[in-house]
Parts: sequence; structure tokens; C-alpha cells
Amino acid sequence: MVFRAITVEREYGSGGANIARRLSEKLGWKLWDQNITAEIARVANVDPKAARICDERVDSLLSRLFRVYARGSYERSLPVGETKAFNTDRMFAILHRVIESIADQGNCVIVGRGSPYFLRNRPDVFRIFVYAPLEEKIRRVMALGKSEKEARQLVEEIDRERATFIRHYFNSEWPHRPLYHLMVNSAYGDEHVIDTALHGIAELERRFATETV
Repeated sequence: MVFRAITVEREYGSGGANIARRLSEKLGWKLWDQNITAEIARVANVDPKAARICDERVDSLLSRLFRVYARGSYERSLPVGETKAFNTDRMFAILHRVIESIADQGNCVIVGRGSPYFLRNRPDVFRIFVYAPLEEKIRRVMALGKSEKEARQLVEEIDRERATFIRHYFNSEWPHRPLYHLMVNSAYGDEHVIDTALHGIAELERRFATETV
């Protein structure tokens, strides 16, 4: 078996998005992060702004959770678009289709968006979870211009909201450890994470090849 896609799930502030970008550059693969929003809008045939948020009439908690979990950026506030048909459940269904389609294309690195859960049964997908100590996450978020108080609040709240979202839509814990091929601490450096991931992928592919000989 050869891996054709990599998912990078991450704790907020662990640097997972940047690690995914650099990993995609090393492999020469396409990075799917913020561009997933545009793809959702294209598939749903809605204004891209509507793909960034959910209908305000939908349960406010789920709307907020989807907005937090489905995005990959550090910013929680996005322009509010209005649509009567594009709610959280429809967005979830379309997101599933989009993630599966991206994986089918192959040679891609997908950041978050529930991708390891959507693709959990695909043997050609290597799933990574990036975490970090609390103070390391706060440091990284502060480097983006947040105060220590703001950074600490974001780090604590967003992961809690991601966990709630996963429980609601997948009836699973977040992170679900058996789901991942690799869980790695980014406090040792982004390059360490990338090298560990590449080594893990090569090793598993070697084992698959040996077992099928």
C-alpha cells in the first residue's frame, strides 16, 4: 500500500497548519487548508461567504462549533454571510463529499476539517495528530499578535469546542487516539514533526510492501 493522502489534525496553537504546509512542500503535494472553503462553496453552488458560516437560524452552538472546527486559521471572526439553505447539517454533508473527493485525487495534505474521521476507513491515508504543551501553544498564538490572556482563552476554548463538535457529528472523542498513525509533540520543533512523519510513512509503506511479497 502506498499512501496517497495525509491528514493533519492538530490542537489549536500547536502549529499543525504550518507543519502541514511545509510537509506538502517537501512532498510536492497539494495543500488543502483554506481552499477547502472555496471548494465547499463550489460544490454547494453558494456564495463563498455562506460556506464560511452557518445559517444563524440553526442552533447557535452548533453553528459556532462548525465555524471553529471547519476552519484552519487562527482567527475565529469571519464575515457573516446570509443564506436560508446553507446550514450546519448541509455543510457537514458537503464537507464529507469534498474531503472524500480530495482524497480520491491523491497527492494531498489535508488540514483538519474532520478529515481523519471522514477518511478513517481508507488504507491509503496517513493520519497525523499534532499536539503541544499548553505554554508552547500559548507562545505560538501570542506570536500572531494575541495577548497572553487572549491566547490562553483561545487555546482552551477552541479545542473544547472541537471536541464537542466531534462528539456531536461522529459520536467519538477528540482526539480519538486509535485513529492516528502518528501523534507527535511539536514542542521539539516543526522540522522534527515533519521528519518523524516522513519516516513513519516510509516505514509503513516498507512494511506493506514486505508483507505483500
